[in-house]
Amino acid sequence: MTPEGKVYEIGDTKAEVSIQSISKVFTAAKVMQEKGAKFMQEKIGVNATGLPFNSIMAIEMHGGSASNPFVNAGAIQSTSWVSAKDSKERWAKIKQNMDDFAGKKLNFNQEVYHSEVNDNKRNQAIAKLLDAYGRMGSDPLEATTVYTKQCSVNISSHDLGVMGATLANHGVNPITGKKVLDKALVPKLLAIMATAGLYDNAGDWLYMTGAPAKSGVGGGILAIVPGKLGIGVVSPSLDTYGNSVRGQKAAAYIIDKLGLNPLAQ
Repeated sequence: MTPEGKVYEIGDTKAEVSIQSISKVFTAAKVMQEKGAKFMQEKIGVNATGLPFNSIMAIEMHGGSASNPFVNAGAIQSTSWVSAKDSKERWAKIKQNMDDFAGKKLNFNQEVYHSEVNDNKRNQAIAKLLDAYGRMGSDPLEATTVYTKQCSVNISSHDLGVMGATLANHGVNPITGKKVLDKALVPKLLAIMATAGLYDNAGDWLYMTGAPAKSGVGGGILAIVPGKLGIGVVSPSLDTYGNSVRGQKAAAYIIDKLGLNPLAQ
């Protein structure tokens, strides 16, 4: 989808999967919108960890810092820092923000949520460790539960295209015309996507495409060509890093064939 709202799509673009880690982009955006870019850099961090996305050791190695909002630790931190009086309000704000990026009310996958909320003890441990370092904005177990909810929202490749186009359009949804993120914050968010968006393979992805992107283990790939395109692909088969195999190939092909590598402009 272009910033003008023109859509190019092929395949079953309405098929839905859970958004999983791609949700981290939009909750980070919400925190930046509420508290500013400096808060994100100082309280959560914007550097790649060099370790797996669910690493506990990375927190200890970096002085109690999650390092960036796209590993699980940083994502749970982001969730905890969304301004809210309680868990219900926090979840409502996070969900509404994702809906605003997509320009529609996204479906919630109860089956995925119930599966993951009963199996998130490692994330609970991560949240408690961060709390011990004074890095959490709310109760660690409450934040972990809300984080699990945000990962359980359903998206299609069409939805991802709209969400990406909103970032490509400087934070304004091209369908609804609603400003979801301040223009000045968009480059900051895209920079984190570029350095940490595809788990441990973010460097290879950036080397090939030059484009900020984020993956999720549901099989989604979101890629942004600033000012040009938002690209959304859904294909659930994953590589060893947890990134969609075909999703990467499709997005990289589009960027290459259209000559849209942002670093080559």
